[in-house]
Amino acid sequence: MCSDQLNNKTIEMIDVSRKPVMYRIAEAIGEINLKLSTIDAIKKGQIKKGDVLTASKIVGILAVKKTADILPLCHSIPLQQVNINFEFLNNTLKSHCVVSANYKTGVEMEALVGVTTSLLNVWDMVKYLEKDDSGQYPDTVIKNIRVIKKWKKSI
Repeated sequence: MCSDQLNNKTIEMIDVSRKPVMYRIAEAIGEINLKLSTIDAIKKGQIKKGDVLTASKIVGILAVKKTADILPLCHSIPLQQVNINFEFLNNTLKSHCVVSANYKTGVEMEALVGVTTSLLNVWDMVKYLEKDDSGQYPDTVIKNIRVIKKWKKSI
C-alpha cells in the first residue's frame, strides 16, 4: 500500500484561490565541483559542445518555465523575471537564480529548478573532460542547492 492510502490522504495541489496576489521573489544557489582543468577550459571557451555558461543559462530559464510540468503539484505561475548567473570559485562553478512573479504562491521551486538544471547542463557539456580512466566522475559533484532568500510584498 502507498503511504497516502494508509493515512487516507489524497495527493493534490493546494487551493490558492483565496490567497491575495503578491509580488514574490525567490533566490536559489548551487554549485558544481569540477577539475581545475575543466574550469580553465570553460573560461577559455574550449568546450566541444560550445559556450557552457550561455547554454546553461538558457537551459535553466527554460526549466524554470516548465517547473509545473516537472513538479506536478506546483502551480503554473505567470513569471515576471528569471535571471541566472554564474561565478567561478577555484574548482567550483556557482549558479545563482532569481525568479519573480505576481502571484498567489511563491516561486522558490522555480528558483531551485533553475539552479539545478543549469548545473546539470554544465555537467552534460563538460562530462568528457571530467571522466577518469574508468569512465567515472570522481571530482564532479553538484551540491549546496538551496533557497537563500524569498520575500513577498503587497502590490
